[in-house]
Amino acid sequence: MSCRSQYLSCAGREIHYTEWGAQHRATVVAWHGLARTGRDMDELAEHLSSRFRVICPDTVGRGLSQWSPDPGSEYQLSFYARLAAELLEQLGIERAHWVGTSMGGAIGTVCAGGLLQPQLKARIQSLVLNDNAPRLASDAVARIRAYAGNPPAFDTITQLEAFYRQVYKPFGWLSDAQWRRLAESSARRLPDGRVTPHYDPAMVRQFIDHPHDYDTWEHYDAIEVPVLCLRGAESDLVLPDAVDEMLRRGPGARGLTRVVEVPGCGHAPALNVPEQLDLVSDFIERHEAGQPA
Repeated sequence: MSCRSQYLSCAGREIHYTEWGAQHRATVVAWHGLARTGRDMDELAEHLSSRFRVICPDTVGRGLSQWSPDPGSEYQLSFYARLAAELLEQLGIERAHWVGTSMGGAIGTVCAGGLLQPQLKARIQSLVLNDNAPRLASDAVARIRAYAGNPPAFDTITQLEAFYRQVYKPFGWLSDAQWRRLAESSARRLPDGRVTPHYDPAMVRQFIDHPHDYDTWEHYDAIEVPVLCLRGAESDLVLPDAVDEMLRRGPGARGLTRVVEVPGCGHAPALNVPEQLDLVSDFIERHEAGQPA
């Protein structure tokens, strides 16, 4: 099934998203990671689109969405939650399941908790956190900040793809065609003709201006819907002690959180192979049907 490329103005910024399965009422929002784009969700969106409408946004400063003219204020979770609230409102989405990879999971956490955008608390039906937790390993955050804040430039797309294959090796297995699509959908050309990753390097200001932005326990504790946490078995960002704590508090203490370790992946599973796709779709289907966690 094909997708549609769409644009909306949210919080004063043009936001790009792809839409799959537009004929369906039941909806999934699939939100990408820190330095990525909504195209990372293509396989998941296609997998779900026979049953669900799937919305895959590019966060402000990434992909085809507008870059922020105010990086210090807008590259942070509170602004991303505002974008999400306005996006759902404009699209007429009253209820949605949320799947978020890394940063997308953190955005989903603050949205589902309802502390920043209270109207979203009743709209999020379930939450999938793809290698995200309310506490992240500081060494891994420093590693991500270092490479994301200084994106390299290359003469050719082939060289950019080789770079992506190395830096995103922890994603796990991708086909050659998937690596090619990842490179082509994540490239922008510089004035000198070279190509570089398709995001605003200033988005790492989040870690400088808002150093505790990803400490989201307060938001996680307020969640009242089922949560599925997929942890890459080799992840250096989401450590076992963090997911253990997720099971002891907030929705975990109420029996609403389930943790599944995904073999053969670090940070973060690409959600592109049948085993991973079925984990997500089975969870969403179960909670769309109103079955117990």
